[in-house]
Amino acid sequence: MRVLFFNYEYPPLGGGAANATEQLFGVFKNDPAYSDLHIDLVTSSLGSESEVISLSDNITIYRIPIGKNDDNLNYQSQKELLIYAWRALLFGRKLAKKNDYDFTHSFFGIPCGAISLYFKIFHRLPYIVSLRGADVPGYSERFVMLYRFLTPFIRLIWWQASHVVTNSRGLTILAQSSAKNQKFHEIFNGIDTTSFSPGRRSIHDRKRDFVILCAARLTYRKGFHDAIDGFTLLHEKYPHVRMIIAGGDGGVMRKLKGQAQALGVHHDIAFPGYYTKQMAPEMYKQADVFLMPSLNEGMSNNVLEALASGLPLLMTPTGGSAELVIDNRNGYIIKFADGEDIAHKLEKIIENPSLCESMGKESLKIAQNLSWGNAARAYVDLYKSI
Repeated sequence: MRVLFFNYEYPPLGGGAANATEQLFGVFKNDPAYSDLHIDLVTSSLGSESEVISLSDNITIYRIPIGKNDDNLNYQSQKELLIYAWRALLFGRKLAKKNDYDFTHSFFGIPCGAISLYFKIFHRLPYIVSLRGADVPGYSERFVMLYRFLTPFIRLIWWQASHVVTNSRGLTILAQSSAKNQKFHEIFNGIDTTSFSPGRRSIHDRKRDFVILCAARLTYRKGFHDAIDGFTLLHEKYPHVRMIIAGGDGGVMRKLKGQAQALGVHHDIAFPGYYTKQMAPEMYKQADVFLMPSLNEGMSNNVLEALASGLPLLMTPTGGSAELVIDNRNGYIIKFADGEDIAHKLEKIIENPSLCESMGKESLKIAQNLSWGNAARAYVDLYKSI
């Protein structure tokens, strides 16, 4: 099988979709069972130069310039997405003239799914589209106006696809609200349990210095302003508790820092900023609980990493929470936009730090049942059906 693959983000650019693509490719290139699967990925470059990277005999990455620099690696602007869509389409046409592809696979319905739709119409190539979150109407506050304009086109892209894949039950439900008769396949993200593992903090450590970790791409949708509200309610009663809010995006970070300053808790909330994949495992090991008060989520890679790191999870009922958080077992489901509920659930663990041990073990059990190998096999099953 030969696949023409489109994803505008691939490390070091992007977030969860970039990581998912990299992890899937890692399985495909290392497992001999997939030696007959050949993939050409068209993605974005950092800087003004094109680049060709051969990951293995069967996987090649083509990076095309979209005017990107390293000021913001986490997400692409609407202008950059438009540039990618046009240049990826033109470059894909060149590849299609040289190679005999069986189908295309797009991560993100917009803009990548639109490119796959073009290749179906003009090159008769069927396609798979993998929905990641922001490409589903109603998911992101950044694209409210665009959703109103693009939803009919998004439904067309889904309808014409051989398969439409979501990465969580929550994202499926959100997508179904825009297309009730559309069939969706759920393929969950995997967890890299070789890189992420539990730290060695003791109950004594937690009684002396209790660490709450929030980590993600910093956007309003992640709800970290609610995390700060919850932390403020605990701050005076528990002076040994501190919070870390890790991730990039200067605009949102400035607002969060301003909020912490105004509430008088800025000395006990750290904002380390953008962190690399290599830095992440140690960051999780230094934490005692992971908090994700997101207003909307697909299947958060950060939550998956926290699971593999053996941390209790506090998460709103969105995205992969149904699959990843068993209330009162490996953490707590928290209410949306509710600082008081966040404080209440955190206090249960702060008052009983042994919960970090018992809940952490439950998180590890869940993590061990999720792997990128399973996700890769599920995708290949779809490939074979085409």
